[in-house]
Amino acid sequence: MAYDNVCKYLVERFSEQFAQWLLGSPLTLTQLDPTELSAEPIRADSVILLGDIDRILHLEFQTDPDPQLPFRMADYRLRLYRKYPERQVEQRVIYLRRSSSPWVFETEFRADELRHRFRVVRLWEQDPASLLALPGLLPFVMLTQLNPDPEARLRQIARQLEQIEEPQLKGDLKASTAVLAGLVLSKEVIRRILGEMDMRESVIYQEWRAEALREGHQEGLQQGLQQGLQQGLQQGLQQGLQQGLQQGLQQGELQLTLRQLKRKFGSLSPELEARIHALPLNRLENLAVALLDFTSEADLLAWFQAQGLA
Repeated sequence: MAYDNVCKYLVERFSEQFAQWLLGSPLTLTQLDPTELSAEPIRADSVILLGDIDRILHLEFQTDPDPQLPFRMADYRLRLYRKYPERQVEQRVIYLRRSSSPWVFETEFRADELRHRFRVVRLWEQDPASLLALPGLLPFVMLTQLNPDPEARLRQIARQLEQIEEPQLKGDLKASTAVLAGLVLSKEVIRRILGEMDMRESVIYQEWRAEALREGHQEGLQQGLQQGLQQGLQQGLQQGLQQGLQQGLQQGELQLTLRQLKRKFGSLSPELEARIHALPLNRLENLAVALLDFTSEADLLAWFQAQGLA
C-alpha cells in the first residue's frame, strides 16, 4: 500500500494528536475540502486542516526527496492566503525515509525576489518518546531516531498496540505500523512480531487491496487488450476486444493473487506458480479470498485438494 495513504489516514483520524506533536497543543482540526482552494486538486500526500481558531496546519508527507516540493509549498501557501488571508498557516514537510540528500534540508522556495519558508521534520531525527505517548502516532515510531535493535522497538510498539481495546482501531493501527515499518524492516520480521493479524476489517487493508486490485487489473487489461486487438485483426475486432477484456480481468486477478501469496510466504515453487497460472478467473477470485487465512504453503496445497485440483 502507498505510504502516503497511510499517513493521510492517520492525520485525518488523529488530527488532535498531530497538532499536539507538531504545534504543542491538541487543537480541534477539520480537513479542508481541496475544491475550496482551486480547481487543481491537492496531491494525495497533502493534508490541510482548519483549526477552530485562526490557524491552518498544512502537512506534506514525503518518502523520498523531491526537488519540486519547495515550489509546491509556496503554491499552497498562496492559495491558502487567497482563501483565508487572516489565518496563520503552519506548514510542515515530514520525511519518512532516512536520506542524506540536500533536498531534505531545504526549507525555502526562491524565485527572483520571492521567498517562502516552511518547516521540515525528518523523522529519523525525532525522539521516539514524543510519539510513543500518542497512540495515533505509534506507526511512525519505527522511523524515528535509530535504535541498535529495531526489532526490539517494533516489539515495544506491538505491546502498546495490544493495550488498545477497540478492535477496529487496533487493526488499523497495526496495519499502518506494518506498512511504515516496511521502510526499515523486512516483511518476514514484521509479520513475525506483529503476528498474522486479521486485517480484513481494517480500513488500511481494504484500501491497500483496492489499490492493488486496480493496478493489477489495469496492467492485465492493457496486456489483454493488446493481445485481443492482435487477435481481432484475424478474428474480428469485436470478438478480439471481448477476449481482451476477459484476459485483462484474468491477468489482473492473477497478479494480485500471486503478489499476496508471495507477501505471505516469501516465494512460491515453480510448480505451485504454474498451477495458479492455470486457474480460471472464478477460481482465482476464490483463492484471493481464501489465502487471507493461509499461514503456510500447506494451506495452499490443501485448498487445491479441496477444489478437486490436486
